[in-house]
Amino acid sequence: MSYQEILYETEGHVGIIRLNRPKARNALTYLTYRELEDAVRSTEARCLVITGVDPAFCSGDDVKQIMAGPDGPPAESLERTPRLTPAADALLSTNVPVIAAVNGAAVGWGMELALMADLRVASERAKFGELFVLRGLCCDVPGLGRLAQLVGREKATELLFTGDVIDAAEALRIGLVSRVAAHEDLMETALGLARRIAANPPLAVQRIKQGLRDALDPDWNALGEWVSRSLGTLFQTEDHKEGVRSFLEKRPARYLGR
Repeated sequence: MSYQEILYETEGHVGIIRLNRPKARNALTYLTYRELEDAVRSTEARCLVITGVDPAFCSGDDVKQIMAGPDGPPAESLERTPRLTPAADALLSTNVPVIAAVNGAAVGWGMELALMADLRVASERAKFGELFVLRGLCCDVPGLGRLAQLVGREKATELLFTGDVIDAAEALRIGLVSRVAAHEDLMETALGLARRIAANPPLAVQRIKQGLRDALDPDWNALGEWVSRSLGTLFQTEDHKEGVRSFLEKRPARYLGR
C-alpha cells in the first residue's frame, strides 16, 4: 500500500511511522487511520517507532473531516457497528513493540495513540491532553485502560475530567513518559531504544509483550464496544455540538447538560 498521509521507512529491524499532515498538526482523517492501521499490521520490523512530522505529534481527529465522514454522522456509524476501532485494534493487538516519539502536541486521539505504545519518549516541546470532555465526549479505550496504569487512578481521573494539558516535564514526573530528550535529540533517543529492543531475540520480546497484555490489559474489544455506544450517544448531545462550535470559533464553551 502506498501512503499519502503517513511516511513509513525502515532502519535495519526498526520501522518508523511518521504522521505526515504537518499543516494540520497531524490531525487524523479517515485515510490517516486506515494507513496507520495498515502500516502497523503489515510491518515486518522487530520494533516500531511512531512520531509526527514537526511541529506536532498528533492533534487528534481532524474535526471538520471526521464530523462529516463518508459513513454519515459519527453517531449513526457508531450505533450501527459498535466496536474497537481498527487502528486501535491494530496497535493494541500487535506483538511488535511500539515506541511513541512524542515530538510536540499529543492531544485527543493523539494522546490515545501515545498511550497505545509500549514506551513513550518525549521531546522537551511535547504536550499531552485528554481533551474529549471539552468536546462533550468520552475518551477512547487507552485513556480508560492504560492511563491509570501509568499515572495512577487519581491523576488519570484529574486529566480525564478536566481536559488539562500538561508539558513534558510534568509527564515525566507523573510517569506518563519514560524519558524526555532535547527536541533535536528525540528521534535518536527513541531509535537508540528501538535498536536495543530489536537486537534482542524477537520471539522472546513478543512473548513478553503478550504476557504483559494478558496480565495488565482489559478486554479491549468489550471496552471498544462500550466506548462506541457511549460516543454514539454523546455525539448527539447539545453539549458536544457546543464543544465543537466553541473550539472552531475560539471562544469559551457554554455547556447545558443536555
